[in-house]
Amino acid sequence: MNKDNFGFASPAECGVHYENIHAFIDELEARGIMMHGFAFLRNDKIFAEGYYAPVDEKFLHRMYSTSKTYTSMAIGALIAEGKVSLDDPVYKYFPDKLPENLHPYIAEATVRHLLMMATPFDQETYGRFVPDWEYSFFNKPPQVRPGTRFIYDTCGTYMLDCIVERVTGKPFLEYLKDVCLREIGFSEDAWCIQSPDGHSWGGSGVLASLRDTVRFATLVKNRGVAHGKQLLPADYIDEATKYQIANTTQYPHPDLLHGNGYGYQVWVTQCGGYAFLGMGCECAWILPEKDLVAVFIADTQGEPNYADVFEIAKKHIVDNLCEPYAPDDAAQALLSERLAGLKVTSLHGATTSPAAQRVNGVEYSLFNNPMQMTSVSFEFNGEEGAMHYDTLRGKKTLPFGMAKNIFFEFPENHYYDYQINLPANRGLNAFASAEWINDSTLHIRVYILDNSLGNMHAYVTFEGDKIAIKMSKVAEWFMDEYQGEAYGVQK
Repeated sequence: MNKDNFGFASPAECGVHYENIHAFIDELEARGIMMHGFAFLRNDKIFAEGYYAPVDEKFLHRMYSTSKTYTSMAIGALIAEGKVSLDDPVYKYFPDKLPENLHPYIAEATVRHLLMMATPFDQETYGRFVPDWEYSFFNKPPQVRPGTRFIYDTCGTYMLDCIVERVTGKPFLEYLKDVCLREIGFSEDAWCIQSPDGHSWGGSGVLASLRDTVRFATLVKNRGVAHGKQLLPADYIDEATKYQIANTTQYPHPDLLHGNGYGYQVWVTQCGGYAFLGMGCECAWILPEKDLVAVFIADTQGEPNYADVFEIAKKHIVDNLCEPYAPDDAAQALLSERLAGLKVTSLHGATTSPAAQRVNGVEYSLFNNPMQMTSVSFEFNGEEGAMHYDTLRGKKTLPFGMAKNIFFEFPENHYYDYQINLPANRGLNAFASAEWINDSTLHIRVYILDNSLGNMHAYVTFEGDKIAIKMSKVAEWFMDEYQGEAYGVQK
């Protein structure tokens, strides 16, 4: 039977003060960061693990660009098998996608170039409405010679996972499960979203649990060894996790995570470490010299910098490590109780306003607007409320809690789910809260918590018989209908 490659211990046994874990959680809460979960390990033992309800231990969380490191390790495994070489030209694996006259820059691109984010392009060749992502790599004009500079470009990662699938005949994550992931207890139902042409989106699409990321990060930290077996090649991991190319061309002002160099789909960080980084802070941070692993899942999209979570972890955990000491049963019980009671954050401003009663149930006609909304009304009922609106897509209702979260299915069923551009035909799981930021302006915040993550803010201002609505969303390739401004008057 497969076993986890990690165990459990108290913070005291791992040289971490209980109060520092509380301080880490306190600062996350004080900043209002939308965390979904975290785990800290030292010496391969989890000493603190928390989930923010409704997320739990088995929740398969979209890992976004942490997926890239999985792709990298699949390539490393194929290199160890002698089936792929770092210096192989990429075009070698795609004879059916090549133009008659392949551009020399694209012809020069190798597996190594793609791994180190040094493709011939200054932006992704694929896109939401590009039907064949493999074809697009070879048939769009390049900008520079490969290998000459770092530009974060997920199309290169996509081509790498397609190489894995062409060589092995199976989805890249299934291949990696065969090679190593099942051996360390990885979730069998972990999966990867597909591109429009039906291949795994290995640059962004992996869905796995927080503990799966713990398992994977621990395996990489231990140079591919688990249960006494060499599951991934140590020499490849050594190269993948060290400086291969400067990334100051894109990040000229280095912070804890960015601008310190890049390996093979792995970020070199300060503090002598490296990281797997996903949009929204789905991340793993490995500090080999301290034998410390930190794993986070969250949705910080639209926030100034997801490095803030790392900075908070450095401040309270990394910088305060000590020698092991005797466990404190009372302190452990208090921490366990707190970790068990975490829940996703909500807006926490005023729950009522003089305007609420005046506009309750009033219907407004809206002028032409980007959201295609024709009319809107608001309902306020104690601690809960709702925005009812007519659109060219039909009637919609957006419920919200006043300074608390309400959970519901988002009122659109055409967003993608398992495959880009293939409609889910269901509403994505969501939650929303609201607050009055002054006497006349209501702020509604919505988060999508599903196979994709995203968020939307709506600011609604009531002035006499007039209404103004400003919406903005941070979501990749969906919620497009919830961005723009609308104005109207009472009917």
